[in-house]
Amino acid sequence: MPTVLMFGDSLSFHGPDGPHPADDARLWPNVAASAIGGHTELFAGFGWTARDAYWSLTGDPRVWAQLPKADVLVLAVGGMDTLPSPLPTYLRQGIRYLRPDGLRRGVRKGYSAAQPILARLTRGRPVALPSALTVRYLDMIVVAIRSLRPDLPVIALLPGYHRAASYGFVHTGREAAVRAMRQWAEEAGVSLLDSAELVGAHVLEGHGNPDGMHWGWSGHADVGKALGALIASLVEPNSH
Repeated sequence: MPTVLMFGDSLSFHGPDGPHPADDARLWPNVAASAIGGHTELFAGFGWTARDAYWSLTGDPRVWAQLPKADVLVLAVGGMDTLPSPLPTYLRQGIRYLRPDGLRRGVRKGYSAAQPILARLTRGRPVALPSALTVRYLDMIVVAIRSLRPDLPVIALLPGYHRAASYGFVHTGREAAVRAMRQWAEEAGVSLLDSAELVGAHVLEGHGNPDGMHWGWSGHADVGKALGALIASLVEPNSH
C-alpha cells in the first residue's frame, strides 16, 4: 500500500464550502493516493509556505515517523508564498497574539480591510515569501530527506491562480515563483505538476470556493487524478 508523504497549504484540505478533515476522500491528496491504491500522510496548515513545510520536517516527530514508510514525497507548497503581504509576515501572523480580545479583533478587521487596497497600491509587493527563499526551503527539504532516502521520488506543485478579492485580485508574484521553481526542479531532479494548467480555468471562472482561491470538488478530482498518474509513473519501479 504506497504511502504519499505530502506537505501542503490549505489547498490540500479546503473545499468549495470550507476546510475538511484530512481523510476526506474528495480532497485531491486522497484522490491521488486512491488512484494508486495507497494513502496520503498530509502535513499542512492554513497559509503554509515552503518555510513552514521545512519547519514541519525539522520539528514534527510525526513526519520523522513517516519518512521510512514513504514511497513518494509531494511538495504542495509554494503557492501561498506568491501572495501579496503588505505587512511583514512576523507582524501579520503576530496579530493572533494581541490582547485583549477586542484589540485583536479590531486590528484583524482593520488589516483585512486594508490588505486588498495595499495589495493593489503596491502591485502585489512584497510577497509572503520571495521566490529565492521558496526554492531555498524546498531544496533544503529535498536535500534533508534524500540524505535518508536517496531514491525517494519527489514531486512539486507549481503555484496556481487566484481571483481573490481579499488580495485585491493581485497576483504579480506568481510568474517569478514559477520560473524559479522550474529551474530548481530541473537542477534538483524533481518532477513538477502544474496546478494552474489543471484548474486555472476552474478558479478564474468562479467554479471554486467563493473566496476565489480554493477549489471546488471537480478541481480536486482533476488535480488528484493527474497527481495519481504522475505518482504511478514514478513509484512503481521504486516501490517498497
